[in-house]
Amino acid sequence: MSKRRTQKYIPNPSDSFGLPLFLVKKQLLTVQGRDIVTPFRAAHVSWGLTSHLCRPVRLTWRAPDMTRPSSNLAEFRKEFAKAKNIAIITGAGVSAESGVPTFRGQGGYWRKWQAQDLATPSAFSRDPSLVWEFYHYRREVMQSKLPNPAHLAIAECESRLSKQGRSVVVITQNIDELHHRSGSKHVYEIHGSLFKTRCMSCGEVKANHKSPICPALEGKGEPDPIAKDARIPVEHLPRCERRGCNGLLRPHVVWFGETLDADILTSVEQELEKCDLCLVVGTSSIVYPAAMFAPQVAARGVPVAEFNMECTPATKNFMYHFEGPCGITLPPALAVHETEVI
Repeated sequence: MSKRRTQKYIPNPSDSFGLPLFLVKKQLLTVQGRDIVTPFRAAHVSWGLTSHLCRPVRLTWRAPDMTRPSSNLAEFRKEFAKAKNIAIITGAGVSAESGVPTFRGQGGYWRKWQAQDLATPSAFSRDPSLVWEFYHYRREVMQSKLPNPAHLAIAECESRLSKQGRSVVVITQNIDELHHRSGSKHVYEIHGSLFKTRCMSCGEVKANHKSPICPALEGKGEPDPIAKDARIPVEHLPRCERRGCNGLLRPHVVWFGETLDADILTSVEQELEKCDLCLVVGTSSIVYPAAMFAPQVAARGVPVAEFNMECTPATKNFMYHFEGPCGITLPPALAVHETEVI
């Protein structure tokens, strides 16, 4: 008799965004070993949904009744002092405080488009010139942007704690490389980087910090709604420099509808499974798969602290919530504790 996976609960596809995966964690079982399928494994073996970058959605689920998250910094600092493996999940809110455009919400447009209109494989296939103009603009904007106090606090904390045999890992949704520029070393960029390219022909991924990335894009990418599209011939767009290739390059970022890198997801899973303190910084908690990371950690009893300008759909699941600009709330939270031996 062949072994067959059975599931006590199989979510309806229409419920995929209505019910967070961490709420059904204990309901997904396999016959082989009766293992519980974690949300990460469910992403790989069940639906293949959460391994894809999904458009921001407003969750319709209601969080379980829990005690209101604490904003007691002294209590959080006690958790911080004893943590050995700290995971910090960051989102667009951190970059926004450096003046980086987020292309989200009302007014978040480049010309007449939002990011999800251009950050798709079909958009690139249809009009690679327009998509490259958009990403060229974003690359050039970053030339004048600097890491803010939140980035610097994270990097300093990582460096300091590493000398104490403690670990700090950054799991970021941002593609601007500001964590790297601030000095962070242990960074997972789950959505890729503005400053890497991938060849459509040979598949080579390569760092690229040229400004402009190719001569034809110089002076292009003006964000004004009345700006005319450059209509650059495809042969003049960024091309692969690998010998004998010359294929069309694309930004090495994860576009909406694309699968996230499986190796990075596996590494992120391992970091989240061993962390004993988790911080969620400047993220809306509405973009999957990152939206499920912190709730999964909280579900196993690990303290989670949210630092954000406002509450999110996941706030009630966390032990701590600190409201306000990350550049103000985060530095004192990660500062040297009185118990640390420097």
